[in-house]
Amino acid sequence: MESISTTDTAMTVQPTIFPRVGYSILSYLMFVNTLLSVFNNLLVIAVMLKNVHFLNAMNVIILSLAVSDLMIATCGSAIVTITNYQGSFFLGDGFCVFQGFAVNYFGLVSLCTLTLLAYERYNVVCKPMAGFKLNVRRSSQGLLFVWLYCLFWAIFPLLGWSSYGPEGVQTSCSLGWEERSWNNYSYLIFYTLMCFILPTAVIVYCYSNVLMSMRKINKSIELQGGENCSEDNEHAVRMVLAMIIAFFICWLPYTALSVVVVVDPEIYIPPLVATMPMYFAKTSPVYNPIIYFLTNKRFRESSLEILSCGRYIPRHTGGLMMCSMQRSQSRINPV
Repeated sequence: MESISTTDTAMTVQPTIFPRVGYSILSYLMFVNTLLSVFNNLLVIAVMLKNVHFLNAMNVIILSLAVSDLMIATCGSAIVTITNYQGSFFLGDGFCVFQGFAVNYFGLVSLCTLTLLAYERYNVVCKPMAGFKLNVRRSSQGLLFVWLYCLFWAIFPLLGWSSYGPEGVQTSCSLGWEERSWNNYSYLIFYTLMCFILPTAVIVYCYSNVLMSMRKINKSIELQGGENCSEDNEHAVRMVLAMIIAFFICWLPYTALSVVVVVDPEIYIPPLVATMPMYFAKTSPVYNPIIYFLTNKRFRESSLEILSCGRYIPRHTGGLMMCSMQRSQSRINPV
């Protein structure tokens, strides 16, 4: 039993292949990323739970996104901070597999939750007369599908289709990108198609239609002599563009690596280059709360109230989070 345990640990404790100062820099960067990710997403969760009236259909999705982002930070960035400080993944093979699975699973959940958010906003703005009733129950059903769909794809490497293991500079674990086998290639192909290209296509299609519909609404109101809602439009444009840019910054390198490995199995990828895509992905939990804070006045004021321990008094102007979307819907289908 002792020899088996020693062998398992040796699978993840690799020789140092990166300068010590490099590991220290990565550890520091991941430490900062962990602090920001945990703080930002805990703030989102606290605001949602403290202000129950925030938990409308859209914000239930945002709450789920904050939970999955928080799990990425705790299962990914926090662990990588420690292992980089040590200079190797010293926690054993079993823990390596766990980390690879957790980061992959919760990363997919965050990605697909953004896709669900895009789809629901598309229905609200572009199909107000189609009979879609966006409510908490519908959002919860969509989230249940998202979490199960992502579990479906994340669990395959545990069952033998591909695998989870050390990557790059050997201080973090993820999908076995470096494994040169058709068993691994086939999974990466389906994974890329179903877990990146499909969600990306849905997000781009939905958000582009949302923006076009909002422009049409503004033009229609102007022609009728009504008040232009260009300010709401601009807020929506900024939020949408920020989310899309953050999405691609975090996940495009990660996906590009898998495509390169499949297209050219003989290619040599330096350890640091192989590590960077996963590190970009681990920064994804930082951005969305910042986007909410900057683009939503009600969320911003509620956040400041919590951060000041109640000394800051919010000046609510009515409406809930995502109010610009709901005002757009009311202009399309007035009560």
